[in-house]
Formats: sequence, C-alpha cells, structure tokens
Amino acid sequence: MTDQADPNVLFGTDGVRGVAGSHPLDIPTVTRLGAAIVRALAHNGVPVRPRVLIGRDTRESGAWIERALARGATYEGAMLESAGVIPTPAIAYLTATRGYDLGIVISASHNPYEDNGIKLFDGNGGKLAEGTEREIEAIVADRAFQRSLDEWLETLAAGPAGVVSRVELTDAYLAHVARMLPDHEGLSGMKIAIDCANGATSMAAPRLLDGLGVLKKVIGAEPDGRNINLACGSTHPEQLAAVVLDQQLEMGVAFDGDGDRAIFVTHNGKIVDGDAVLLMCALHRKTLNLLPGDAVVATVMSNIGLERKLAEYGISLVRCPVGDKHVQETMQKHGIALGGEQSGHIIFREHLQTGDGLATALAVLRVIADTGRSLASLASDLVTYPQVLLNVRVREKKPIESDAALVEAIRRVEACLGDEGRLLVRYSGTEPLLRIMIEGRNEQEIRAWAETIAATVKTK
Repeated sequence: MTDQADPNVLFGTDGVRGVAGSHPLDIPTVTRLGAAIVRALAHNGVPVRPRVLIGRDTRESGAWIERALARGATYEGAMLESAGVIPTPAIAYLTATRGYDLGIVISASHNPYEDNGIKLFDGNGGKLAEGTEREIEAIVADRAFQRSLDEWLETLAAGPAGVVSRVELTDAYLAHVARMLPDHEGLSGMKIAIDCANGATSMAAPRLLDGLGVLKKVIGAEPDGRNINLACGSTHPEQLAAVVLDQQLEMGVAFDGDGDRAIFVTHNGKIVDGDAVLLMCALHRKTLNLLPGDAVVATVMSNIGLERKLAEYGISLVRCPVGDKHVQETMQKHGIALGGEQSGHIIFREHLQTGDGLATALAVLRVIADTGRSLASLASDLVTYPQVLLNVRVREKKPIESDAALVEAIRRVEACLGDEGRLLVRYSGTEPLLRIMIEGRNEQEIRAWAETIAATVKTK
C-alpha cells in the first residue's frame, strides 16, 4: 500500500498499490494517473503521442482499472495497446523490444484479490525512475490539471476513450524466455509440478514448460478473478509440496500472482527460496565465466549464510535495500549480472532488467541439466543461519533514531550478536509496520531479542 498519511503520495516501493476502488485506486485517481503518466513522459523527452503497452494479472478489478488508465492516457494523446493477462516481466521485455515508450502492469503481485496496483516500465524495460514518479504525483495533485481533465471527461459519451485494442504478444515473450535453457537434453525423463497462483502465468507457464517435456502436474491455473494467490503460489507453496510428494516428482515451481518471482520445492517437499537459487546460479555461472566481477547483488534480508558460502568461492555479495528496483539499480551501478531477493525475485541482467519467474525456473533447470545434480542436492549447499522476522504495527513511521528506547534496545542486541549474526530494523515501504529481522546461531535466543525490541515499539 502507499502511505495514506499524505494522499498526494501515490507510489510506494513497487508502483502504486492499494485496495481496488479506494484511493489511490479509485476511478478518478486512476484516470488522473493515466493522464499524468503520459504528461510526465512528454516532459522527459518521449514523443507527443507515445505508444503504451498495458498488461494485467487475473484480478477482477484489472479490466476497469485498465479502462480508467486508458481514458486518462487518451486525454494526453497516448496510443494504447493491451496484451491482456500476461506476466509482469513480459511487459518489461515487450516494451523494450517492440518500440513502446511505456509499459504498464496492473497487478498487486502476491497480495489478495481485493488489492491491485500499477507498475510502470520505461522504454528500456526498467522500472520508472523515482524522480519521474514524484513528477507524476505532482501532476495528479495539480488542481488546474484536475479541472481540465474532468471537463474533458464530461464531454465524452461512451465513446472510444477507455477502450484499448488487443495485441497477442505472449508467444514473443515465451520465445525470449526459452533462451534461458538452450539445451534441455539433460532433463530427459524429469517430471515437475508447477503452481501458477491462479494468476498471470496460468496460461504462459504450462505452455512454456510443457514444450520442454518436463511438465507433469499443473495446479493454481484456474483463475476466477478472486482466487489469485489464495492458498497457492509462491507465498503458499505447501499445496505444491504435497503434490510433489504424492506424485513422487523431481521438483515443483510456484509462481506469484504476476509471475515475476518463483519459489521451488524439492522432491522431498523442502522449500527452496531465492537465497538458495542465487547461490546455485552464481556458482554455476562462475564455472561458465558468466559472473562478471565475481559478485552477486542481494537485499539486506538475504541470509548471512548466503554471504558466507559465496565468499568460500571468491564471490562477493553486494547488499541493497529491499525491492527488485533497488536490486536492479545496484546491479547496473556495479556492472553485476545476477541479483535477487529471498522472496524469489531473481534478475538475470542479460535476460531482463526485472525479476522473471519463468526465467528463474529455466535457469534452475539449466543448472540441474548441466551439473547432473538434483534440486535438493544443489539447495543443500546453502547452510542458513536461523532467522526471526517480527512485524509490529505502528501508528506513525517516526524516524527510528528519534526513539531513544528503541535505539538502546537495538544497541544491546547488536552487542550480543557481535560478528555471529545480523540485526535489521526498518519500516515497511508498503504497510504501517516496523520490521525486525535478526539472524544468529541460536534461534531461541534471537527470537527473545526480537520480542524485546518489538515490546519496546509496542509501548511507544
């Protein structure tokens, strides 16, 4: 969600997000957003009549949000086309390769169906710069702009504004993803299950993986507008694990609602997260001389076990704030080709500038094919430290350093941890929560420390 303390702040850590039908995802605000986005593009050198590609996930609110965006964008002269239901990374790729000036994705990723969101990609397929987001917010808040747009909308009958022509581009995206696994002979006889979260990969993922001859079972691929991420997908891989165990399959892959992340399940039902994927892909790529600078980017949430294991192989870990936008920016800044998040957002820069669940699935399958090792064997290379994460709801996101009791609690825990763990205390970028993360060798001990810090916050 965006920070509702200031209604003019629309963008959070990953675009605009909220409850569909409520600010900032009510029809008037979404319509203004559509117009403001195009006007901001014009201010940044994009042609007067920009080409815009829109895609969405399977939420029931996606269609009317698309129409509202289109009405506003049409007011500013944009030419819009819709790819319909399609994974988020597909829009990033197609925007960059098909001559579009902007890509828009309507999705709230792994959130429940009641939520939705708007993500923006520039003409190069990267997330829109924060400076441009601030400019869009200023345009939306401008009273003269609002009056002009509202007057124009009043002149419209049920005409063409808000109607977007459809284009079929899924096959072009899947052809690009397929290059992540140029030779799949090493997968002969392998059988896997996938969970599409009843989301944007429900058609694309089965089509891609069936073509490799490895697909045995598909679940979570019957979207009804309200069941996206409902007890399924990358945030709820338990059902997939049960299927893998029951059918004695080699592995499973669970995607999230918009298809930009993937979480894996081994043949014995163990969950494999983004840290383990980063490790196996980094080690594999180093042997192929595909790891420039012998470095990987991960966020502050990645386990210290990943950092230490990479160091054993001469690979450094560059940390950045949470969010795939920050991962991408850090990768670009340091010339690093591989980065990602514990949640399963993995970026392969030669493939795309954003996370891609399907690409991640093929990358892992390539490691399996090239090494001859099972997913369980590869994942066992990562020895993680116990990690405790507590979320404390707050009324106000006051600067952490302004709370003396909280600062003192943090200092005491850091002194206890020493070099044998990590403490991270930060606010959520999308919710009114203070997140407390501690890693250390003794889970009972670090949980007690986390609860001590949380109690300090609760008594504020």
